[in-house]
Amino acid sequence: MSDPEMKLIYSEEEIHRQVERLAEEINKDYEGQELLIICVLKGGVIFLSDLVRHLTIPVRIDFVQLASYGEGTESQGVVEFRKGFDSPINGKDVLIVEDIVDSGYSMEFLSQKLMSHNPKSLKACVLLDKKARRKVPFEPDYVGISVEDIFLLGYGLDLNEMYRNLPGIYSKD
Repeated sequence: MSDPEMKLIYSEEEIHRQVERLAEEINKDYEGQELLIICVLKGGVIFLSDLVRHLTIPVRIDFVQLASYGEGTESQGVVEFRKGFDSPINGKDVLIVEDIVDSGYSMEFLSQKLMSHNPKSLKACVLLDKKARRKVPFEPDYVGISVEDIFLLGYGLDLNEMYRNLPGIYSKD
C-alpha cells in the first residue's frame, strides 16, 4: 500500500476467514435447497465471488445496482434502481449479498422490493455491518464483521469508484 494515509483495518486473511464462516452458516441453513443470490453491485461482487466458491448448495446468481450515495460518502436516503433483477423471485429462497450496510436505506428498499415478488424466504448477508450509522431498523441475517463508524475502502468498497481492488479493507483519514 503506497498511500501513507491508508491504514489496514482487516487483512485479506481475516476477511477470508469471515467469508468461509458465513458460507458454512449458509450451507447449513439452506442444506438440500436451491438458493437465489441477489448481489448488490458494484461493491458486493468481490464478496460474492469469494462467498459462492465456498457454498456447496445449488445457487443461482442475479445482480442489482442501487444508487444512494452519488459521489459522496454518506447516503442521501433516496434509493433508486440503476439495474433491476432479472430472475423470477416468486417461491424462491432469496439471499441478498452486499458488501456493507450502514444507514440501511438501500437494504430496506431492496428487501421491500423483493418481498413484493413473494419469495419463499428472504435473508441478507453482509460482509460489514456498521450499526452506528443505521437510520432504519434493518438487521442483516448473516454478518461477517461488525465495524466502527469509520469510512472503509478496499475489497469492493470504494471512494469515487477507486480502491475496490485492494485485497484488504483500509481506512483513509
